[in-house]
Amino acid sequence: MADDEDIIDSDEEEVEKLEEVTNLSNSDVCTKYQEAAKIVNLTLEGLVSQCVPGAKVVDLCQFGTTVMETAAKKLYTKKVNGVLLDRGVAFPVCISVNDVVCNHSPLSSEEVEPLKVGDVVKMDLGCHLDGYIAVAAHTVVVKDGDSPPEPSDALGNVAVAAYNAMLVAAHSIAAGKSNTDVTKAVERVATHYGVNPISSVRMHQMKRFVLDGVKEIALKEPSPEELEEGEEKLPTCKFEQGEVYAVDVAMSTGDGKARPGELRTTVFKRNVETNYKLKMKSSRYVLSEVDKKFPTLPFTLRHFADEKQAKMGITECVSHGLVTPYPSLHQHSGDVAHFKCTVLLLPSGTSRVTGLSLPEYFKTEKEPDDVTKEILKELAEIAERKAKKKAAKRKKKKN
Repeated sequence: MADDEDIIDSDEEEVEKLEEVTNLSNSDVCTKYQEAAKIVNLTLEGLVSQCVPGAKVVDLCQFGTTVMETAAKKLYTKKVNGVLLDRGVAFPVCISVNDVVCNHSPLSSEEVEPLKVGDVVKMDLGCHLDGYIAVAAHTVVVKDGDSPPEPSDALGNVAVAAYNAMLVAAHSIAAGKSNTDVTKAVERVATHYGVNPISSVRMHQMKRFVLDGVKEIALKEPSPEELEEGEEKLPTCKFEQGEVYAVDVAMSTGDGKARPGELRTTVFKRNVETNYKLKMKSSRYVLSEVDKKFPTLPFTLRHFADEKQAKMGITECVSHGLVTPYPSLHQHSGDVAHFKCTVLLLPSGTSRVTGLSLPEYFKTEKEPDDVTKEILKELAEIAERKAKKKAAKRKKKKN
């Protein structure tokens, strides 16, 4: 009988392991998302301060990576079953300048020209703790010393539009609503400001160790012509409490069609369901390193010890579908602004945990539409209440 009880206890333990709760109903999971978010915001703030004339893009990428990795290593330092909790970079630091929209993370051997006054810099990154991911993107203009930047009216307008669209989209992602609700909200903001969403940018649900989940949100509905050209119309999906989303918005004063350019693609992600026996030694080296260090999340070739081998070997990996490339996308027909935040669908409502404030020098003469104005007013009131609560807590601690 005792043996039977031992078997039952063992089975129950196995069931508990299999049924580990990995959504926001688990308070530990929620904490990991929030702590990863703090690291992301800290990294963004550091990068903003480093965007000065003469700064090298590769140095900025390495700086951001170091900040994230150093901050992540300070958390969850106790081993569980003899193993440290996995933590660090969830999406490589990308610094995309002027007409480059996203995904530019250059190699040390292929540095582009340093930043100069007036450059428009889009920074994009992600951090994870135990696979729970927080991401963000931000846009700034390189200033001349202590003088604030003076962006053009067109750039100011598209930056305000993209930022407000991100806030409105984050507000619209709530339990019971659908991805089409969010798309309509983003399109409404874009139309009001007279700009175009970058059609290739998508918002995604995120799960543990999954950056691009099944549930997706388009920034705009494809036109009949775009559908004929092969653009995909996303299936409708509903949002549920306990989910996490990357709210990703990029907008342009141009046609909104971003295309790969001449810059080398350095960011990739392993396709875990695909296997192939590679022929080249350099390709096998790359795949071995990826499976060991980056089995599920995106990586950059800059993280390889042997950069030359990595550049040679990645081609065969891509051609056989072992990895998916994230090419640097360009928008040559106008100014671009890119903002991204992470939202948690909590029982108390949708909580935006990453993203910085819109730089004050981005301005437009256009007022938000009535619906957007009401949402922004509501969000400002929520932020004010939170700030008062924090101030009261700090005061209480001092006393």
